[in-house]
Amino acid sequence: MPTSASAAKTLSYRDAGVDIDAGDALVERIKPYAKRTMRPEVLAGIGGFGALVEIGRRYREPVLVAGTDGVGTKANLAQRLARHDTIGIDLVAMSVNDILVQGAEPLFFLDYYVCEKLEVDVAAKVIEGIARGCEIAGCALIGGETAEHPGTFPRGEYDLAGFAVGVVEKSALVDGRDIAPGDRLVGLASSGPHSNGYSLIRRVLDECCAQRSLAEIDVSGASLADALLAPTRIYVKPVLALAAKTRIKGMAHITGGGLVENVPRMLAPSLQARLDRSRWPRPQVFDWLQQQGRIDDDEMHRVFNCGIGFVLAVAPGDAGAAVATLEAAGERAFDIGEIVLRPSGAAATVVV
Repeated sequence: MPTSASAAKTLSYRDAGVDIDAGDALVERIKPYAKRTMRPEVLAGIGGFGALVEIGRRYREPVLVAGTDGVGTKANLAQRLARHDTIGIDLVAMSVNDILVQGAEPLFFLDYYVCEKLEVDVAAKVIEGIARGCEIAGCALIGGETAEHPGTFPRGEYDLAGFAVGVVEKSALVDGRDIAPGDRLVGLASSGPHSNGYSLIRRVLDECCAQRSLAEIDVSGASLADALLAPTRIYVKPVLALAAKTRIKGMAHITGGGLVENVPRMLAPSLQARLDRSRWPRPQVFDWLQQQGRIDDDEMHRVFNCGIGFVLAVAPGDAGAAVATLEAAGERAFDIGEIVLRPSGAAATVVV
């Protein structure tokens, strides 16, 4: 006999795998984090369908610069180690460092957090890290999106994406067009692999450390877990402070593609970057990865930052002052090479 409509079990969104109450609880948890990042340009932030931000009146010809990115498979490693508090800093860093390359000050950031089932405590730790990254960069966390994808996303896992929007005076745009032979390259130290090369890193770990705790493997006084999850450095404030007093001709954020593929992005095809490997210290975690993975030097330089997370091109006479200014701001900076004319058929970047 057919079941009557009144006797049939009613379905809810929670039965389908989406917990609206958990989402509401997360929003309330993260509001204080976002509040700490507010800027005067923000007219309306978290809670509405869209956030409102005005461009300050100090700009005569403001140019908006936008960037978007994720953290790649570093997020998988963070989940494997149940360490969720710094991966959000990585997320912010990858976008704000990108837009910094063109001289932009980041105004605001939005994130996208997707998971199979929302665990409020885990998500709150991630988003607190995002807010901390925004504080370091000086931009506002004005909103984002949290999504549960039941049945279509790996159980117990999450992924992240985000984007930043910044502004720069049109006359202050940094585009590399004036870089010339003889100019010096100033490198800012990285904290480790940042958020790039983790598919290769995870392959190395699978082959050599599958049965070992990463917290027990020592890498020059730190655990391997700490070395691999060190958050990406955010270079915004020290570089913008330098730009206010020293002419920066070009910049490169050393992300996917490593040193050899990112430095040329600021160069004309006629120019070559010559990097002197002896001019900066390489963190021990890269030595460990190279040895354990049997990775050759060329592959290391095209996958990893190898200790340099950001590169500036300046006039020869400005290099010393640039290094001193950056170090006074708390960065470790090095004169790592020069610009030369590119020989026919030669690579755009040479590491010697």
